[in-house]
Amino acid sequence: MPQNTINLENPSQANWEPKILSETTRFLNDVIPQDARPSISSTAVSILSKGIAPNTENIETGLVVGYVQSGKTMSFEAVIALAHDNGFPIVIVVAGVTKPLLAQSISRLRKDFGIDDSARPRKWIQLENPSDDDNIIQTINNTLEDWADADTPADLKKTILITVLKHHARLQKLASLISALELSGVPVLIIDDEADQASLNNEVGQGEESSTYKRLMEVRNGIPSHTYLQYTATPQAPLLINIADSLSPNFVEVLSPGNAYVGGKDFFINSDNYTRVIPVDDVPTNDNPLFEPPQSLLEALKVFMVGISADLILNGGMGNRSMMVHPSHRTAQHQEFLEWVNNAFEAWKQILNEPNDTSEKQSLLEEFEIVYNELSSTVGDNMPSFPQIAQGLKSAFRNTRILEVNARQGRTPEVDWASSYGWVLVGGQAMDRGFTIEGLTVTYMPRGIGTGNADTIQQRARFFGYKRNYLGFCRVYLEQGTLSAFKGYVEHEEDIRQQLLELQKNDQPLDQWKRAFILDEALKPCRASVLKFDYMKGQFGDEWLNPRVIVASDEVLNTNRTLVSDFIDAHNFEPDSGNSARTEAQKHLVTTLPLKTALETLLVDLKLPSVTDSKKMTGLLLQLKKAVEDNPNLNCTVYKMSPSVQRERGVDDEGKVLNLYQGESPVIPIEQRGSIYPGDRKIHSSTDVTVQIHQLQLTHNKHALAGMDNVPVIAVWVPMSLARSWVVQ
Repeated sequence: MPQNTINLENPSQANWEPKILSETTRFLNDVIPQDARPSISSTAVSILSKGIAPNTENIETGLVVGYVQSGKTMSFEAVIALAHDNGFPIVIVVAGVTKPLLAQSISRLRKDFGIDDSARPRKWIQLENPSDDDNIIQTINNTLEDWADADTPADLKKTILITVLKHHARLQKLASLISALELSGVPVLIIDDEADQASLNNEVGQGEESSTYKRLMEVRNGIPSHTYLQYTATPQAPLLINIADSLSPNFVEVLSPGNAYVGGKDFFINSDNYTRVIPVDDVPTNDNPLFEPPQSLLEALKVFMVGISADLILNGGMGNRSMMVHPSHRTAQHQEFLEWVNNAFEAWKQILNEPNDTSEKQSLLEEFEIVYNELSSTVGDNMPSFPQIAQGLKSAFRNTRILEVNARQGRTPEVDWASSYGWVLVGGQAMDRGFTIEGLTVTYMPRGIGTGNADTIQQRARFFGYKRNYLGFCRVYLEQGTLSAFKGYVEHEEDIRQQLLELQKNDQPLDQWKRAFILDEALKPCRASVLKFDYMKGQFGDEWLNPRVIVASDEVLNTNRTLVSDFIDAHNFEPDSGNSARTEAQKHLVTTLPLKTALETLLVDLKLPSVTDSKKMTGLLLQLKKAVEDNPNLNCTVYKMSPSVQRERGVDDEGKVLNLYQGESPVIPIEQRGSIYPGDRKIHSSTDVTVQIHQLQLTHNKHALAGMDNVPVIAVWVPMSLARSWVVQ
């Protein structure tokens, strides 16, 4: 892309116009594949443009949402390069809650920005976990003076790139360093990687501030002019925290992965070719202790090793291929599984070294051939023949290492990817969020969903990533509950992304977004400790929703009266069928129309005075909106209840209706109950969403309330076929 090109995806949201100059161009050309450069560069410009302009003193907080393992690091590197080009002398990257994760990030940044390449101009000064040391303060001040000096050539202006562990002690030292600097008028970019983890206030419910959150606030408070970008694949917590919180974002950017990306839809929605259920008897629990390796683990290991043998034949050992074994959060169980994997490998290697005519070797090769045939169904014609695979198995084992990845020995070991082609990694939490597993093809995870936090479960999906060209070799073994949770999460994730994309497209700030989204009833959006305000979970299916509080202000009542009147006038209602002995109050008018029309012209704009009723209505609207997206041809049956007689309904001291629905007629004798009129609750379609429009005279203690005549009340029935779980805050 030529220099000085401006490519704003959302110009109306932009505060300024960043320019793509030499450092961004170099980064794009050296690091980004050619076909991805236009998207990466335009997205970086869009993100930075929504933050502070370099010549202003202000603070902006943005949320950048990607998929798990989808290139978020590449995105914020592009934003960092762009910040350098546009006069940001300081960039802070808060990266990782563990030393291995921080080291992984630092290594990536130094490599991609060529910091250690002496043949390149010095554009960066990288400082790791800095403190208020005099030498560091002098280095930063010298750099700031270069930027402030109009006579300094552009090529000599360097950006301080600070990388800091997301830990309160390290952040406190950074805050001390910042307090020793004069940063008035100095634009700073802060990247919070995995922003939903550790950064947020875990003690908000107690009215306190958790230590890491407090130190982050000290860092931010010491920088008068900065853009704070929260990068994450699981945005639930940042979206649900109090919008008055400093970490609550006010703008959003949703990242789109390239065509080579493989994510939740590929594994759990579009196909079940790549997922396998771990049998209940193979899942270790207190009630089901395992004393020998489960057969599903041995099968997964064979699948992986067939893939290793095939890859060595096909690509000669370029890159890496990996298997992840994630049995539990407990290191004792890691050690047990590690021993099983080691023992299986040693036994198989010994058998493979036996003469071909031994029965034990023939039996083992037959077992490998079974998984070979199954794997071939997704690899396709490119799969080498089984005789070739069998011949290469010994080499495959020699080129595969087994490593326990946890802190049981004191410090989590780093994986030396260059030292071996194949890897079997056994561990737990250390291989969750932010941990990159190179060339992961086989995942074995008998671990359950635990507390059911959706964001935590999704972050375990290390098997997502840019692996379209070897997807056929991928298999994911999960226990049934976790498999179901992942399937439910995909719908939830896509719902959030689409809502945020719509918000982004329509130039709306995040504080105007209704916190409502689809979420499987077995899951919680995030840990409750970071939320000041609770959320409501629910779903409607084969049941009515009607507001409890129906006494409202004149403004709300008049708005609803006009809305309902216009809706009724726009449609042709006809008398409903029923027993001729019905009273006038039991006779209604009815019409059928597209559900989409009922939503857009009636339900969406209905005003409800109660917060609880509004939450339920928001959940209902979300349910129906998703139903229409899935099937635009859905209909809605609408009843105008008792059009010739205005019903009276009593309310209590809080304005709640005592009983909206008229009952059956007759009530006795029991064998004739409802034979003339089945009761309002049974006045609905058997298959379609049904809306009842009630227009009431309200009474209190049997006395008519002044101004409370012709009060419209809407009740909605949803068939079980459209039931969907949701969350509303």
